[in-house]
Amino acid sequence: MTRQTAIRLLITSGDGPHECCLAVAHVLRRLEQEARDKNLHFQAEIPGNLPEPPSALASLTGEGAERLAMRWRGTVQWTCPSPFRPHHKRRNWFVGVFGVRDEDHPEAVLDLKSLKVETFRSGGPGGQHQNTTDSGVRVTHPETGVCAVSTDERSQHRNRQVALDRLAAKLILQEQERLAREKSTQNLLHRQLERGNPVRRFKGVRFSEIS
Repeated sequence: MTRQTAIRLLITSGDGPHECCLAVAHVLRRLEQEARDKNLHFQAEIPGNLPEPPSALASLTGEGAERLAMRWRGTVQWTCPSPFRPHHKRRNWFVGVFGVRDEDHPEAVLDLKSLKVETFRSGGPGGQHQNTTDSGVRVTHPETGVCAVSTDERSQHRNRQVALDRLAAKLILQEQERLAREKSTQNLLHRQLERGNPVRRFKGVRFSEIS
């Protein structure tokens, strides 16, 4: 069976305020729901597992992943009074959604020979099979210390592939965060958020889409 390539999207607040970080969280939840509705596999890497992250990396896999990604690439506008500053006059918040290619980030190209791969017995759902076989997989990138684990699948082979995908996503997000800390790149991201031309618009605390 041919392995499907993940479509990756960087969702970023640029150098926007806390409200824009909340908008990033809203976009992630909406994107995940739309992916599930289309039977796509969705995965997100969020720095520090923050509830309102300044950026996140989402991966979509499956037939129709590229079509869904195209609906999100660009600027997303959220119109809502600030939930953090009740008397703040600003009501429009923006985040950017950009496609990310693995080949653009050498740090994320995994040299399989250099990785540390460990297997272990998986607990949780799966019954007797998971309890009697070493199906869980942990993959570590020695150079950075970044690791990823998968116990989601029944077979060690599938868990190894899922762990590798998660590790690649973590490394890409790590590189994006490094670039965002550089002032020139941060300013570039900020300029790329075309506030007058959003691809999708939402409103209110429920993040309802404006048609």
